[in-house]
Amino acid sequence: MTRPVASSAQVLAQAHGALTKEQRDRLTPAQVLDELRKGNERFRAGAMVSRDYRAQQRSSAAAQFPACVTLGCVDSRVPAEVIFDVGIGDMFSARIAGNIVNDDLLGSLEFACAVAGAKVIVLFGHTACGAVKGAIDDVEMGNLTGLLARIKPAITATKSSGKASSKDDAYVDAVARTNVLLGLDGIRRRSPILADLEKKGALLIVGGMYDLSTGTLDFLAEAPVSEP
Repeated sequence: MTRPVASSAQVLAQAHGALTKEQRDRLTPAQVLDELRKGNERFRAGAMVSRDYRAQQRSSAAAQFPACVTLGCVDSRVPAEVIFDVGIGDMFSARIAGNIVNDDLLGSLEFACAVAGAKVIVLFGHTACGAVKGAIDDVEMGNLTGLLARIKPAITATKSSGKASSKDDAYVDAVARTNVLLGLDGIRRRSPILADLEKKGALLIVGGMYDLSTGTLDFLAEAPVSEP
């Protein structure tokens, strides 16, 4: 007889050993998302789980069964595993400047969910994003030029009552939020595989904004946003 999981908190907050397939498979997408919320609460409270990372490294060496996948910015201040307080083997973590969604990252998300069994995708941006500022300022530099071009639809789609400037913190954060919402739309529109998993209830695709000042990850209530 298999042992039931007492609560999702005991799974993603365990100190020893990596997440097992049995543990992961017993979780619903909603439970996984709830545990990410709780993990960020522990991070903000300074009450993070004291983990035996070497034990988790050893127990996950032969196989991995992450419960979720995050796609965030490359910014050094936004390490997903830390701000969600998860351990080795709990989470796939993809990072790229401006948390853009290109074909290669879509493929990575499809692998994480359709092949490896992750149940939640969290696409999140953050306040004071340098990539967003660069897109607003029309920065051109090598391969960065093409990357920043992927953020510009969010600039066009963001309504501002003030001056559209990279020096306006509220405007920069508004563009970053729009960029996340457009990214969510792009995931669903450009990946029938992920859209179908979500439609079947096997996957949650959610967006968020991380506040560098407070350490809070706010999940976004989605509103219809389309690329101009």
